[in-house]
Amino acid sequence: MSEPTMKKAKGDGVEIQLAVWEGAGKQVICLHGITANCRSWDVVASALTPKHRVIAMDLRGRGGSGKPPTGYSLGRHLRDIHGLMDDLGIERAALMGHSLGAFISLAFAARYPERTDRIVLFDGGGKLSQEQLNAVFSAIKPALDRLGKVYSSSESYLDAMKAAPYIQPWSPAIENYYRYEIEAGEDGVRCNINPAHIEEEAANLRKVEVDQFYSQIRCSVLILRATNGLVSQADLLLPEPVVERMMGELRNAKRVDVVGGNHYGIVFQPNAMRDRAVMEFLEQG
Repeated sequence: MSEPTMKKAKGDGVEIQLAVWEGAGKQVICLHGITANCRSWDVVASALTPKHRVIAMDLRGRGGSGKPPTGYSLGRHLRDIHGLMDDLGIERAALMGHSLGAFISLAFAARYPERTDRIVLFDGGGKLSQEQLNAVFSAIKPALDRLGKVYSSSESYLDAMKAAPYIQPWSPAIENYYRYEIEAGEDGVRCNINPAHIEEEAANLRKVEVDQFYSQIRCSVLILRATNGLVSQADLLLPEPVVERMMGELRNAKRVDVVGGNHYGIVFQPNAMRDRAVMEFLEQG
């Protein structure tokens, strides 16, 4: 795996931390999940570079980006992306979003079609029922529970993360991802994400009707769907009927099922088929 260069850019009134893998082709901006960070893209980015330039951002409130007391919503993320693109001199970019990042990618493409080359949705962006949403939030509860919890050391923090069955098999990339979010305090270490910010984000996300964006998307879309749930098939982020609706309402969409992968593995685990599908999509005219 290749190591990124860490850079800063100006968002919407906040500084945004970026992990950048240099490349000669398309500019690809990567958007992570609700409690994740830019290093969740290490495996995918390493597969796409140096053919393309990959820029993974820490969303506001995560990683090394600014953490204002409030303002965790799709609208703010869109303005952050627009701001950093202006700051970096990027006229158009391909967007790749995982989970929450998929929602942000769709919303950005709808709001700023002239700045969006194409989008890749990693297991997200589907219109779920309240019951399905509840199942998803229940399944990711272990990820939410780490926020605000104090651990005696970095190693004890990592040991707790290793115990999660859905993140297996453990790898150096996954360890780097978790190490990146650890911050030290007087009483031990903890994740550097404020749980109150995620609560605000989740509440705002539940108000979003993501299907409103489908008819507004003018660019090509690649939907990557994990076929396995985290706890059961009830917590799939993209159940079959949901994907079928996306395929019917997005004008220029293609789907690829990442067989055997779950919601985390679709980005964290090596997968040659996934990488080939993304590379081919990026290189389409």
